Amino acid sequence: MTKALRIQGVLFCIGSLLLIPLAMNLYRLEPQVQLLVMAAVIILLGVPHGALDTVFAQRAYRMSHVGSWATFVVLYFVPVVAVVVLWTVAPLLFLVGFLLISIFHFSGDPAPDTPFLVRLLYGGAIVVLPTLWHADDVTTLFSLLVGSEAAVTMVAILSPLAWPWLVGLGIASLVALRRDGVAAGELAAVTLLATLAPPLPAFTIFFCGMHSARHILRTVYYVGAEHWRVLLLAGGLPIIGIIGMFAVALLLPSVVAIDARVIRIVFVGLAALTVPHMAIVERIRFAGWTPRRSDG
Repeated sequence: MTKALRIQGVLFCIGSLLLIPLAMNLYRLEPQVQLLVMAAVIILLGVPHGALDTVFAQRAYRMSHVGSWATFVVLYFVPVVAVVVLWTVAPLLFLVGFLLISIFHFSGDPAPDTPFLVRLLYGGAIVVLPTLWHADDVTTLFSLLVGSEAAVTMVAILSPLAWPWLVGLGIASLVALRRDGVAAGELAAVTLLATLAPPLPAFTIFFCGMHSARHILRTVYYVGAEHWRVLLLAGGLPIIGIIGMFAVALLLPSVVAIDARVIRIVFVGLAALTVPHMAIVERIRFAGWTPRRSDG
């Protein structure tokens, strides 16, 4: 697995450097077109890694009959509903929670021997660094998600952290360069991407090109490449459903503008799904992604 992850890391570094100039010129497109393109990319290339939770659940809990799967589905969606309710009644608390769990979850991307502080800096890069030079864009995105008051408050919290975070990542990249060039390159690429590119394209590139791709590779290692049909089925079927729900949500009559609807569907959905996703995946991450082969 190590070789595959290193190749993926190199490709992410190269891809990020090539896509940053393109992302910086996306302002030439209509804002609604930008949102729809980014949303489509996130759903098609980013969400599938979360759809593989069924594979981990089956391996971890040996589920084999309808009753156990029905229980899993119910337990999986209870926190999903709870997060959506939280977003409705306490938008600022929802946003704080979403950003914190995102930082923690993204911190699992680097190699297992990465120091905790470096993990923290890496995980928070895509959250904190966009406020350095794109604070207005971040405020706009947060406003579409949780309203202007909560958005201004959140950006006011994140902005003072941006420069220290950037310096910390710069030092971490230089230190990592002494022992692992690929790890240093990943830190540098994420830093440049989160700092230079507009926040939504930066998140899309990071989420799809690094986080999702890395998770899928680790899932293949955990399950075994010989079970690729199971992985394809487990990841593909939920995505078809998600695309259908996304299309229905866009087509239904609403008093909310389409740009706000897109942001809410994507990011409230991501936040809601991340909670059960982490409950399943994090225990496997802390176990070192040790592969478990089924008896069959």
